[in-house]
Amino acid sequence: MTDPVFFADPGELSAASAGEEFILTGAEARHAVTVRRLRTGETLDLVDGAGTRASCEFLHGDKDTMTVRVASVTHEPAPATEFILVQALAKGDRDLQAAESATELGVDRVVPWQAERSIVRLKPDRAAKTLAKWQSTMTAAAKQSRRARWPELGEHVNSNGLASLIQRSSSSRWFVLHESSDFSWGGLPSGELSDSGSIGLIVGPEGGISEQELERFIAAGARPLKLGHEVMRASTAGPAALAALCAVTGRWA
Repeated sequence: MTDPVFFADPGELSAASAGEEFILTGAEARHAVTVRRLRTGETLDLVDGAGTRASCEFLHGDKDTMTVRVASVTHEPAPATEFILVQALAKGDRDLQAAESATELGVDRVVPWQAERSIVRLKPDRAAKTLAKWQSTMTAAAKQSRRARWPELGEHVNSNGLASLIQRSSSSRWFVLHESSDFSWGGLPSGELSDSGSIGLIVGPEGGISEQELERFIAAGARPLKLGHEVMRASTAGPAALAALCAVTGRWA
């Protein structure tokens, strides 16, 4: 089984060196000591969410402080192609499920989208609390999947904002996952996905993407794309497309 991952502040972890002791304090240390109950000699990883990973041995801890010995420090570079998931708000926490699974599959950025047909509405007085829940879900998923480089949670957008985002990202490939598209995943040219700086996947809500939204996104530069014959839930489509991307772009090589 792979070693558990704990977050360390980037400024602090940058000073860690192989063979030296490192002291971690705060909530992460408390979780390691009182919840995970790590024992002397057990191994763990400290990551800063920006690609740095320190492989360590647990020495001792108490309450919200733990001391480890650093075995090695590595830095994982950013992937050649950035994966972006634009996920429409959906009921029953299906949007959170999508963000969680996408994080486990290596997504680099997640953008919450208030679609026209989203049943869930992001009200101004609750926006901060809702987005904090998204961030917490993604953080937990990044740690569970042992990632050293964590995804960014982008600012939430409405449909006009999403069209602007697509238009501004001229070096990106944008795909709107849509069941009625005549263009399927298998029809993509082999080199189209590997020569892009970033690939954005747009997933609609339970009620689907409206024709007006689809036209707006196409005009901005996005392309409708059908994954397969099956119609997937809002929580499934994005992760399914990301898994396919990982396979064809070499992420899983």
